[in-house]
Amino acid sequence: MDSSDKDKERIKSILLYTFLFILIVWAVRITESIFGFEFYTYGILPKDKGGLLGIFTSPFIHADFSHLISNTTTLFAIVFILFYSYPKSAKPVFFITYFANGLAVWFFARTGTYHIGASGLVYGLLSFLFFVGILRKDVKAIAITLIITFMYGGFIWGVFPTDPKISFESHLAGLIIGLLCAVIFRKKDPVEKKYEWEEEEKENDEYINPVDIRINEDADEVYFNDDEIDEEIERIKRRHNIK
Repeated sequence: MDSSDKDKERIKSILLYTFLFILIVWAVRITESIFGFEFYTYGILPKDKGGLLGIFTSPFIHADFSHLISNTTTLFAIVFILFYSYPKSAKPVFFITYFANGLAVWFFARTGTYHIGASGLVYGLLSFLFFVGILRKDVKAIAITLIITFMYGGFIWGVFPTDPKISFESHLAGLIIGLLCAVIFRKKDPVEKKYEWEEEEKENDEYINPVDIRINEDADEVYFNDDEIDEEIERIKRRHNIK
């Protein structure tokens, strides 16, 4: 199996697992809607022992279909980008963000209300993709950062308490956790190879060597090494097929 076939198989695998995760989230909401269940009590209830279960279950529970659509469309895109672009760090980043966000909400969020939804996970992964691109400074990472900025540039406003119905605490926790993960895992995946034109430019820079010039300050004269000049001319001829 060549590299292109392996890449196709990897894409299929990522799409399959991402789709299954999203499918479960949708199944939970559809079940609520059809049978009249209310699963919000499986959300995170801060500082309450009974609310600890929500650390595992809250990302699967959403208040309504608009909330669900908003989270899952974004989640599908960023999970795919994460696992395709950063295969070595994707799993630890995903699970750390998933559970650390839930713990942070349980410890620090407003009490007396259930916190539900996958938005904390969304914010954590978005934050990771954004900051890891800035820290790595390679071609692929910078491109992903630009895409995230263009598509989700307004996500930063979600970390402020603008709406009492929205768990800004989970958003803020996700932002911080994503940043920490970016710092920790920034070197785990190999740096993207440079484009061909960048390699050629580098080769050209390495090829052009300064001719040996010696300056006799006392005599105020400049001496050139004739042999090195001839050598340089021959190299240029060979490189550009000049006869």
